[in-house]
Amino acid sequence: MAETTGINAFTEVEHGVEGLKPGDTIDLPGWQRLVMLFIGLLIIYLGAGRGFEPLLLIPIGFGTVLVNIPGAGMWQGEHGPGMLKLIYDAGVGNEFFPMLIFMGIGAMTDFGPLIANPKTAILGGAAQFGVFATLLGVAALNFIPGFDGYTLKEACAIAIIGGADGPTSIYVAGQMAPDLLAVIAVAAYSYMALVPVIQPPIMKLLTTKKERAIKMEQLRPVSKAEKILFPMVLLVLTILLLPAAAPLIGMFAFGNFCKETGVVDRLSKTMENEMLNIVSILLSLGVGSQMTPEKIMRPQSLGIIVMGLFAFAIATAAGVLMAKLMNLFLKEKINPLIGSAGVSAVPMAARVSNKVGQEEDPSNFLVMHAMGPNVSGVIGTAVAAGVFIAAKQFM
Repeated sequence: MAETTGINAFTEVEHGVEGLKPGDTIDLPGWQRLVMLFIGLLIIYLGAGRGFEPLLLIPIGFGTVLVNIPGAGMWQGEHGPGMLKLIYDAGVGNEFFPMLIFMGIGAMTDFGPLIANPKTAILGGAAQFGVFATLLGVAALNFIPGFDGYTLKEACAIAIIGGADGPTSIYVAGQMAPDLLAVIAVAAYSYMALVPVIQPPIMKLLTTKKERAIKMEQLRPVSKAEKILFPMVLLVLTILLLPAAAPLIGMFAFGNFCKETGVVDRLSKTMENEMLNIVSILLSLGVGSQMTPEKIMRPQSLGIIVMGLFAFAIATAAGVLMAKLMNLFLKEKINPLIGSAGVSAVPMAARVSNKVGQEEDPSNFLVMHAMGPNVSGVIGTAVAAGVFIAAKQFM
């Protein structure tokens, strides 16, 4: 069999492959790259064939396929870095792309539902319980043979997956656990994509038919002045109370302020369209480039994926249960389904809340009510990230 064919490469052992630690090299069986190729194709199918967040999963899948082609040099060529490594180094490994994503998300976000009903911010905060509860779960994994060895910094990076926020997960992993960035990023984006699959069973399990049918009153109109002031107040509070979260919150506030002022429409439209689309492509390809056997096919990676799912499930449940608790004290009841939107998968989680509510009553429209906890979840996850980063010096 010709040595230059891919078939031959999949049957042999590749020597001198870069390991997880800088300077480490390992021997990699070719069949493992073949497995990763099929995983990449599966990710593409989930995006293109099943409609699970195609804007994310299709480029992640292609990045996975391209980086695992033997001899193609997409990561490291004969004469220098390949295209995927250049993309990764340009913005994934140094947290540049995640901050640009936050800028674009800010330009797309309407804080109106949160300003009109500020108590829904409690639901966004409650969903962060999943992040902190997962710290305990990762600590427990250290007692299981084969899954041990997680440091406190790595546990923090894994726990942030519970916020269902890919850019924040990459940002935290890049600062606290660079060796785990690949699997953390893939897990975070995968669970973002699977929100319509993971959340509904948990939501239905924790609510009654009567609760799911609760109709909420129409939100009050929000003035332009309130919308302009909100991102500035948010930024000032972040600077004063948690400056470690300022990079993410600052970009988020900048994008939103440009949108709400209305005097720089060209900038805000570029942020939420062309820039966000281009950066999303590059970020997703960069994430896919990390889907290599030496990083994914090991017990620790399985532990991260399991704990990420645990974090996301706990975050969803915590939001729903907090809504039920609030209803014990509120005269005007809130539909507990909007509590699940406290994770920061915008706007997927809000759409899921609306969809599950309409299964009980087709005339019940919850999407705008769910956007309140949804956007507060974005802020909450960024704050949780800031807490972890601020505490890094003590770990």
